[in-house]
Amino acid sequence: MSDDELQTLIAEVEEQERRLVFPRFDEADAWALGCLLVNLATERNLPVAVDIRRGQQQLFHAGLPGSTADNDTWIERKVRVVYRFASSSYLVGRRLAAKGRELDAAMGVDPARFAAHGGAFPIRVPGVGVVGAVTVSGLPQAEDHALVVEAVETFLAADDE
Repeated sequence: MSDDELQTLIAEVEEQERRLVFPRFDEADAWALGCLLVNLATERNLPVAVDIRRGQQQLFHAGLPGSTADNDTWIERKVRVVYRFASSSYLVGRRLAAKGRELDAAMGVDPARFAAHGGAFPIRVPGVGVVGAVTVSGLPQAEDHALVVEAVETFLAADDE
């Protein structure tokens, strides 16, 4: 990926994060969003795990056929990035890549516990900030991120109706 393409991608993900803000987020929202993600993945036969958290509480989790316990470990690592940097794991990783850097001890994090790879997206509420994360693991990072964004867009559009 060229530097220009990477900068364009970063701007696109930044715009997604500005636009995809939840008016509120409760247990019913987590269930509905999680079911939406599971339905999308099932229709496409995607081997993913889906996870939704508010704070430290896991509100939704599903492992679909083809996913493994390793996906759960990746979810934990991606969620830590969202909570630490208040941005999607994909955006953090792409920003680092643009600077030729990696998420490591020089940034004060243990790479065994943090993964700046796509798939974890912040659940942001106006006037509050990041209250949780919705995460997918099992596909290449850009596809994990895209699936989460598609589901959040669909969920928020339905919520507006």
